[in-house]
Amino acid sequence: MLFDVAIIGYGPSGATLANLLAIYGHSVLIIDREKDLYHLPRAVHFDDEVMRVFQHIGIAEALSEKIHINPGMRFIDQQDRLLLDWPRPQRLTEHGWHASYRLHQPDLERLLRDRLAHYPAVSAITNMAVTKIEEAQDHITLSAESRITGTIHSFKSKFVVGCDGANSFVRHHMGAGMEDLGFAEDWLVIDLLLKQPRPDLGDHTIQFCYPDRPMTYCRNPGLRRRWEFALKPDEDAQIISQPEMIWQLLSKWITPEQAELERRQVYTFRSQIADSWRQERFFLAGDAAHLTPPFMGQGMCMGIRDAANLAWKLNAVLSGMTDDTILHSYEQERSPHSRAFIETAKHLGGLINSIDTKTALSMADPRSDGHKQLRPLAPKLGKSALFSASQHHHIDVIGRPCPQFKIGQNATAMDNLIGPNHLIICKDQPDNLAPHTACITPQDSPKINQFLDQQDAFAIWVRPDRYCGAMAPDLQSMQTLFPHWLFR
Repeated sequence: MLFDVAIIGYGPSGATLANLLAIYGHSVLIIDREKDLYHLPRAVHFDDEVMRVFQHIGIAEALSEKIHINPGMRFIDQQDRLLLDWPRPQRLTEHGWHASYRLHQPDLERLLRDRLAHYPAVSAITNMAVTKIEEAQDHITLSAESRITGTIHSFKSKFVVGCDGANSFVRHHMGAGMEDLGFAEDWLVIDLLLKQPRPDLGDHTIQFCYPDRPMTYCRNPGLRRRWEFALKPDEDAQIISQPEMIWQLLSKWITPEQAELERRQVYTFRSQIADSWRQERFFLAGDAAHLTPPFMGQGMCMGIRDAANLAWKLNAVLSGMTDDTILHSYEQERSPHSRAFIETAKHLGGLINSIDTKTALSMADPRSDGHKQLRPLAPKLGKSALFSASQHHHIDVIGRPCPQFKIGQNATAMDNLIGPNHLIICKDQPDNLAPHTACITPQDSPKINQFLDQQDAFAIWVRPDRYCGAMAPDLQSMQTLFPHWLFR
């Protein structure tokens, strides 16, 4: 069988990409070296934009029952004085969700995998490691070895996406390197299960900017809590991760009688980005494409955005909507966007370590109480050929996510209404739209007219990843400024 797309790696980015491609009806193969999903905590944060992707997949409602709404992050000094505040709004944002959530990653992965079971064209093979890749003119052959029997299996696919982590086999095959952005620190990550509620620990994420021992506290869902401690240069990772050392580090907050040690692991937090994300039929996504310090909680989010960006473009090629030149835009858009998050996380890491306080605080605004508040980071996608064609990338909304409007008398969420289609938000509905192009007008929501007026636009193209792709000042110019595949 020739699959449309083979995904190496079954983590959040790989499972998300598989779901998005399956919605379009494509055949997808997932190969993962592990037998089952990893049952212990890893990623603990995602945002409203990423929740829209989960909404599109169909798991947002179930996921909402398993997560915690995050009130924000605070940076404090050794005297427990507030250096920097990053409050997250407790109201719903323009995306239709809360700005910041805490999660237990296995809960998310289980929902993503359960959703994939609805699609007969998706095959997931676990406990198998890809050992060889061979390229032909119109397909790729993957050889994979069973980790149980040692048997070699062969699979063919039109495209391959490496979602296989920091030591990506796919990236190695592509010959792509990783650009080092200058951050590498060893941190001990400790996950606890409280034996009873501890409201005194607080709901905010706290970054302790202590010169002798920088550390982080995270309030995760339910009774889960996380602490992270920077290792000193002379400390041994094996020694400091022993239980007696861990409880000594935690003694200011909690004792062994109050919590169970669920997981402990020393990680090297890095800031790196792949120097090539695509080579012909190969792509990188998630940690295979970028690594970030965790201080913004954007590591997993970046991988989900990769999947959302790549999925609709692969569909455009596989469905014959357009040729494969559109695939160049994946790296062009996602690499600069990811770099902006990594650089900011690196600067915040400098604040936590008290070595780059000036740069970190320059990203903040004064508050009336004399403290500083971090400005929300909302970088645009990098400028790609898609945006160049529109000649309107200077318009602020182009390259940014479109708000999610409530549509009609029933106030239906916009994303639920348009599904995996392209969308044109327009003052007057065109009569020549292709079947895969939806349209909403001010008659559908009073906020639409206001949105268009703010951009001085007659119409705006919204891509399936919910990013605004182009604007047109009138009905006639839509035909030349918007992609041809939006029209019959």
